[in-house]
Amino acid sequence: MAQAKEIVPAPVVVEEAPVQVVEKEVIVYRDREPQGFRPNGYVDLQYRYYGEAEELNYKNNGVSNNYGRTQLMGRINMTENQALEYRIRSYNDWNSSSNDKQKGEDGTQTRLRYFYNHGNVGDSSVNLTSRIEYRKEAESDAQSLEYQARFNFADYLFNNDFVKTTEFTIAPKYKYYWASNSDDYQNRLGVDLFTMHQFPFGFSFEFNLYGDQYFYGQRQYTNDHSTVKNNTGLTMEAYLYNTTNLYTNDKFDIDFYFEGGYDPYNWNSEKVLKTAINEKGDLKDPTNYTYNDNTYELYAYPQIITTYKVSPNFNVYASLGAEYRNWANINQKSAKDWRWQPTAVIGFKTTF
Repeated sequence: MAQAKEIVPAPVVVEEAPVQVVEKEVIVYRDREPQGFRPNGYVDLQYRYYGEAEELNYKNNGVSNNYGRTQLMGRINMTENQALEYRIRSYNDWNSSSNDKQKGEDGTQTRLRYFYNHGNVGDSSVNLTSRIEYRKEAESDAQSLEYQARFNFADYLFNNDFVKTTEFTIAPKYKYYWASNSDDYQNRLGVDLFTMHQFPFGFSFEFNLYGDQYFYGQRQYTNDHSTVKNNTGLTMEAYLYNTTNLYTNDKFDIDFYFEGGYDPYNWNSEKVLKTAINEKGDLKDPTNYTYNDNTYELYAYPQIITTYKVSPNFNVYASLGAEYRNWANINQKSAKDWRWQPTAVIGFKTTF
């Protein structure tokens, strides 16, 4: 009997694929170290033209008010705690300088302010900032140097959808004022109040009080024959602001801007506030003045402002407006001569 032959399968050879080792680049992410403080600030340069106020010229009452003003202002935040503000105003006469009756305002006014932020007082939310101010006036060349300790209580006041207090500062101060005459100086001690509140629809309100005790180096006239050595004064400023956008796109903004209010109201314990009867007369003659213990100026200043954004950090702007103010006589009991004065402004502002 034949036997079946056993079939043995041939061995299968399996070839192993070569193992490839692929090295991948490993990226290690590290937190960037925060950059240190960099000085920053802004520069604003503008020219403002003041037209003739209606009916106010040398033909009517001898008041010259047609002039121009170049203003350079800005702020430099030098460190996290220190800042410097500057404002220089140079006035140039647009009238005939050979005719005294037509001569407008002239000269240069300088104001420099240095700030040092001491931080909050203890565990409170009251910020303390020191401010030193130097000022030189345009017409009289009088100068002053002032120190203020500014305590800001804004964090304790309004902060809601209707009213936001951005500043409520109480500032004890000392000021030294001097003129070209060595005897014509003043020492002043006092306390100031600075406030600013923001409201809906582009409104804001600024209210300031300046309280001063004057110690005069040169006796001050209170009428044509009486003088005083000391005086107590209180000055109030109250301004309403509003900005309403009329048109905007990527480059252009057109806004209606309004400001107005008391600029300022002055009260004194003595009649040391004097107004020249004849501005072209002898200004050293005490009989050429009227004397008051309180005066005020009230104004309204609507404008149309156009801004062109050249770059994120550079804007140019122009505005047209007119100011309505009480001129000539600012005595509280007989303020008069309310007049419009047209203005035009062109300038630029850059931040860094």
